[in-house]
Amino acid sequence: MFLSRLRSYPQSIPLPIRRAFHHTTMSQPQQLITPTRSDPPSGTTAPSASEPNPNSKSAAKKEAKRLEKEAKIAAKAAKVVNATPLGEKRAKEKVTKEEVIPFVNMTPKGQKKDLSGPMASGYDPIAVEAAWYDWWNEQGFFKPELGPDGGPKPEGLFVISAPPPNVTGSLHIGHALTTAIQDALVRWYRMLGKTTLFVPGFDHAGISTQSVVEKRLFKTSGMTRHDLGREKFLQTVMDWKNEYQERITNQLYRLGGSYDWSRVAFTMNPQLSKAVIENFCRLHEEGIIYRANRLVNWCVRLNTTLSNLEVEQKQLEKRTFLSVPGYDSKERFEFGVITSFAYPIENSDEKIIVATTRPETMLGDTAIAVHPNDERYRHLHGKVAVHPFVDRRIPIVTDDIVVDMTFGTGAVKITPAHDPNDYEVGIRHKLDFINILNDNGTLNANAGPQFQGMKRFHARVEVVKKLKELGLFIETKDNPMQIPICSKSGDIIEPMLKPQWWVNCKPLAEEAIRRTRAGELHIAPKQSEADWYRWLENIQDWSYLVRIMGQEQDSTDGRSWVVGRNLQEATERAKKLAGGSSFTLEQDEDVLDTWFSSGLWPFSIFGWPDKVKLCKVLPYSMLETGWDILFFWVARMVMLGLRLTGKMPFHEVLCHAMIRDAHGRKMSKSLGNVVDPLDKLHEKLYEGNLEAAEIEKAKLGQKKDFPKGIPQCGTDALRFALCAYSGGGRDINLKSSLDETFRPEPTPKPTGNETLVEKWILHKLNISAAETNKQLSERNFMAATNALYNFWLYELCDVYITRISPQQTLYTCLDHGLRLLHPFMPFVTEELWQRLPRRPNDMTPSIMVSRYPIYDEAFVFDEADKRFDLLFNAIRTVYFHIQDDNEAALFGSQKDVIATLTKGCKLVKVVRNVNEIPSGCGSAVLTSTISVHILVRGLIDLDAEIAKCEKKLQLTQLNLDKFRKVEAQPDYVETVPENVRLMNEDRRKTLEAEVATLESSKDMFAKLK
Repeated sequence: MFLSRLRSYPQSIPLPIRRAFHHTTMSQPQQLITPTRSDPPSGTTAPSASEPNPNSKSAAKKEAKRLEKEAKIAAKAAKVVNATPLGEKRAKEKVTKEEVIPFVNMTPKGQKKDLSGPMASGYDPIAVEAAWYDWWNEQGFFKPELGPDGGPKPEGLFVISAPPPNVTGSLHIGHALTTAIQDALVRWYRMLGKTTLFVPGFDHAGISTQSVVEKRLFKTSGMTRHDLGREKFLQTVMDWKNEYQERITNQLYRLGGSYDWSRVAFTMNPQLSKAVIENFCRLHEEGIIYRANRLVNWCVRLNTTLSNLEVEQKQLEKRTFLSVPGYDSKERFEFGVITSFAYPIENSDEKIIVATTRPETMLGDTAIAVHPNDERYRHLHGKVAVHPFVDRRIPIVTDDIVVDMTFGTGAVKITPAHDPNDYEVGIRHKLDFINILNDNGTLNANAGPQFQGMKRFHARVEVVKKLKELGLFIETKDNPMQIPICSKSGDIIEPMLKPQWWVNCKPLAEEAIRRTRAGELHIAPKQSEADWYRWLENIQDWSYLVRIMGQEQDSTDGRSWVVGRNLQEATERAKKLAGGSSFTLEQDEDVLDTWFSSGLWPFSIFGWPDKVKLCKVLPYSMLETGWDILFFWVARMVMLGLRLTGKMPFHEVLCHAMIRDAHGRKMSKSLGNVVDPLDKLHEKLYEGNLEAAEIEKAKLGQKKDFPKGIPQCGTDALRFALCAYSGGGRDINLKSSLDETFRPEPTPKPTGNETLVEKWILHKLNISAAETNKQLSERNFMAATNALYNFWLYELCDVYITRISPQQTLYTCLDHGLRLLHPFMPFVTEELWQRLPRRPNDMTPSIMVSRYPIYDEAFVFDEADKRFDLLFNAIRTVYFHIQDDNEAALFGSQKDVIATLTKGCKLVKVVRNVNEIPSGCGSAVLTSTISVHILVRGLIDLDAEIAKCEKKLQLTQLNLDKFRKVEAQPDYVETVPENVRLMNEDRRKTLEAEVATLESSKDMFAKLK
């Protein structure tokens, strides 16, 4: 794209870039997911400029070397284990320590894992997860499966694009949540038979990547980007991009995302860059893009503009001293105060008092505004004040919009070039717009010779000092306020007047609102939908250019500018504009905000603006992302998509929650609470850009939250926990109870000869399948995972597998249960499913392309469910049983089941007469016709049990009182984050239930004495 003004044309390279992540490590390294190797999945686009051919000789040699190296490691480990000990005692100790040999993946990349050996005695996530991803990718399971006509299959189409992660740094646990949710949906729809497409990609991340690269450059070499020069700095940025794209690719690979890697995209690839150029040119030609000299959010530290969405507001309640980036770390500057001072009235002894929170800006004042109806100042209408430091007359104007007569003195200083409200006053009254700041945050000549060259906050102190010397200072007092902070650098934002390119967002937002209300887009949850409309209805124009190097900017408006898709088009348009006069063209060296390119993502990755059949993929089935970028990214995709393609880019937007730490805080490198899902706590702090003091602060934060590190749990457990939003868990030792000679029947359909317990478990399996599908369709991942958890743990493992189970029904439960679980836990389910025998004529190669179980009428056994649940409710109480009539026959016929499922039970007796119950039994009522009893007298020490209850009751009551005291604080609701309040409420309710249970147990033991 040639965005040029009529001057000379130097060659330049546009480089938009965006946001950073770093992470953490413990002195005792523990891992969430332990990497087995860092090779990216086959089929991915390499992060370097030229991708090596995986079938080349060099690739083959590399793979051979890898296998040879791993074989040597395995041999070395075996040698250590079999080494002859020096002494008998030492030998025994050594065998104990070395008996667990570290797993080494010996499967050649892309080949199927050999499972012919026996199943391991324990669960090792490294061994389970090894090799499967490469095999899935090599087999083409990640690619969309098309129908006979080359289009989507009759079952339907599900297309989703992963939000492209920024190449600013490695992924964190929040990205793992995104991957877990998205891939669970993709795998579910794939197993339902739909044509699925999951597109990966990367975002160059604009100014954020520039920022992290600059910090690294200075930390490692003491150099700045200006020392390197534009071209070398750009190459340094690209080197960073290549390194971190490879790291992120490996992370996504380890997290199990079933992406179609043949379609991987990067926002600065040639095709996507072409889309950006077309977008700019088309919007400019339609009058949506315009150039104007307006106020922008200027970050001195980064030397660039920021959109309003990239500015955070820091709330101050009173006088506060803060450090500012770019100043000595020991310096602190005063904020949260309002300073009053007086302006002398020309040719008079009178003064007019004004107030400001930024005293240095008075050097750019060009007016004083009063309310037209304020009698105090009516005599000053049309008069002028005299500036005490520069040769400038300041008119007193009347304005009923900006002035509140009841606030302060009712007189307002006006600085049109450095304040948004004052800017509007300047427009209304045709005031002078005087900029007093250089781009580096120092004051320029307009501020006067005594302040020129000072840094802005040094000038703040000096202005107050000089006002005092002149007797014009009135007072400084506390003032609650918000200060704008750069979300990338932490610097304090300065409103500055800059010539910029702007997008007129109002017509785009109006169309987005109309089409959303028409039902073309569904946004969940409802809170996000409300935010969506509120933001679009109050949208402001978008300044979308940033600067990679500090070049001088043209101060003119857009009349001398031409926009072209290439040099030829720009030259032709310049000729018409010049009207026969000679001219030269110079390309604008500013670069586009990264959202300007990522906003095109849904259609640019499929070849737009070239002639492509977007109707086949647009709109996407859904977009799943964090609510925090609903406006940054989602709204811009919708607005640009509707304008450029006429289509809504997706049917559905699902916003997931943000992962916060145990204290309810957002993840932050300086807080030390960012966790990389693959790496150890906290060694990588030293690889980032944190200063020594920040590293120590981060380490303390990690040690506080993770005193014993984070136990290794593997990808499957991480994905399941993230979808379930559950931090706790139990171990499930999975071991097949099938005979080695077992062969499954051709169909899972019941034969009609099933026992009561078989019918019960098949009914529960059916309920689990129906509930899981229902909750996934409603995007309720917590409920879906709960349904699976309850089936596997409490019904299949706790009940059915604990007794000698009929093999065919057990096989059906394992087969269907693993398939139900696969979208959430892809690796372990593949590992176990591959060990199951296949039904006759079933040639399905992988669980990920098998059919997902759905509700089946053949598995409905309502009466058996009720009858067995009656038995099971008795079992859960772990008491001796008695009942009458038909229920007596039921319990009598199932005594072996009761005995098997009741821990420690050697005898089950069904009695009809209450007198047959021996004295000294603890009892509970199960139903109106069934009571349950267990003999405890003589078997337990009743006094000791009562003492245990009293001790536990005292401790539990103490903890309960603490929670009640915290919740009773007057400002509890206002000061404690909502998620922390909910956790406290849950904990309090649990403690209340525990107190009730302990009191009941104590009373029961007392009655038995």
